[in-house]
Amino acid sequence: MTLVTTGDILARERAVLAFNVIQLEHAEAIVRGAEAANRPVILQISENAARYHGGLAPVTLATLELARTAGIDAAVHLDHAENEALVLEAVELGATSVMFDAATLPDDENVARTAAIARAAHERGVWVEAELGAIGGKGGAHTPGVRTDPAEAASFVAATGVDGLAVAVGSSHAMTSRSASLDFGLIAELAAAVPVPLVLHGSSGVADADLVRAVESGMRKINISTHVNGIFSRRLREVLAADEALVDPRKYLGPARDAVAAEVERLLELVA
Repeated sequence: MTLVTTGDILARERAVLAFNVIQLEHAEAIVRGAEAANRPVILQISENAARYHGGLAPVTLATLELARTAGIDAAVHLDHAENEALVLEAVELGATSVMFDAATLPDDENVARTAAIARAAHERGVWVEAELGAIGGKGGAHTPGVRTDPAEAASFVAATGVDGLAVAVGSSHAMTSRSASLDFGLIAELAAAVPVPLVLHGSSGVADADLVRAVESGMRKINISTHVNGIFSRRLREVLAADEALVDPRKYLGPARDAVAAEVERLLELVA
């Protein structure tokens, strides 16, 4: 098994889960969970995570090494980057897929800048995801109430040459309850109209049964972050509360890492 692109995984899988890496323990947990499930996985690093670490290179290089030595196929993906320079840096570092997010820009500017990124990334064999903004560019595709129009989505993909498209179908980022209401009919319409894989962002707010139904309706890449962060944080709190004298980070980060690995395994098996 090896480091692959998101496109490589989607060429042979009905769907793939993508989990966000914030620190090394997240990356280790994601790989361990995927190995236990014997399923391919995507490790994502966001622009916010790069900022937290003082730059993209440290967290990306560590994640790439874990992906290269994993017992399953793994892709390393730059998530929600609004800065073209950061996207190009990720490509140079070795990321195998990237998301350029210009969804808050006016539509014509989103198309032009996304198309330029797609051309540059494709020259290096890197898979490219984008997001289609609301009409007029006011707010991104995951602003509450926004829905992606299938015809506009198909036109955007044709104009930009991207390999995957994040669409608005009822999910929202950073939800801590799994209560999102997805529009499964719209997912099916989009899957029929758009010739590239659809991406569901904000999947932490989607219940298990609806994740399965979203895949059955046509979603191909499912992004999850807040949900596993909650599991990590709750387990860490439990361990610290049980022993107020605990000072060795390995003794509380380790159990939190194990809890995330178990949930990654469960979710990968859920949508297999």
